[in-house]
Amino acid sequence: MQTRSILLSALVVAVLLVGGGTAAYVLFLRGDQVAPLALPSSAADASSASSTPASGSSGAGASLPASSGAAIDSASIPGTWAIGANSIVGYRVRERLASLSADSDAVGRTSSITGSATITGSGSTLTVTKADFSVDMTTLASDKQMRDNRLRSQGIETDTFKTSTFSLTQPIALPAGATTGSAVDVTLHGKLTLHGVTKTVDIPAKAQLNGSVLQVQGSLTFPFSDYNIVAPSIGGFVTVTDNGTLEFLVNLTKA
Repeated sequence: MQTRSILLSALVVAVLLVGGGTAAYVLFLRGDQVAPLALPSSAADASSASSTPASGSSGAGASLPASSGAAIDSASIPGTWAIGANSIVGYRVRERLASLSADSDAVGRTSSITGSATITGSGSTLTVTKADFSVDMTTLASDKQMRDNRLRSQGIETDTFKTSTFSLTQPIALPAGATTGSAVDVTLHGKLTLHGVTKTVDIPAKAQLNGSVLQVQGSLTFPFSDYNIVAPSIGGFVTVTDNGTLEFLVNLTKA
């Protein structure tokens, strides 16, 4: 009889633990089902896409300022380009409930981005010679405030590491198609500072001139250990895989 009571008690505890883990997953870290950021295929697509940085966004593209409809000629491209309205930067991570894969990714985004890029021209050649951007990490938002609050003191610890930055360290020669409105492939070689750690990175990206707006979209997946980030966990039942993805879609306007 005593053995049976012990077994029953153990079963009850196990059920409660699993139930608690499931509740934690639903309340804190259930996936957002947000599509990755991507360049809009046209100015019309861009103006209709959602600009909401949090997980309610479709993620198809950032909306553009009204002035984007007026095309800029290639001779006017050299100069300083500043971060424009509705630019988006965020994270994407895969979550797990116990040993099972979660149903989707967790996504947090913000439009609190500042910075600029400098483009020079020599004949028909355009080169990005400088770019510096800064993100207010404290404004990252997902579809669950409890997740956002947890990241203030765990994971990326936004209460302590409030800002993330990127600085270009090598010039980017823009392909000829960059002035036609077509998307072109570029690599952003620079220094990324995240969680108080600075690393040299190569970020694959795409750029396109959309009316008077230069849009740049890219992403970088990296191990959390590169930036001394400890993946957050809730009681061991809800965990995050050991890598994350930085995503961005920025609108640059001529300063």
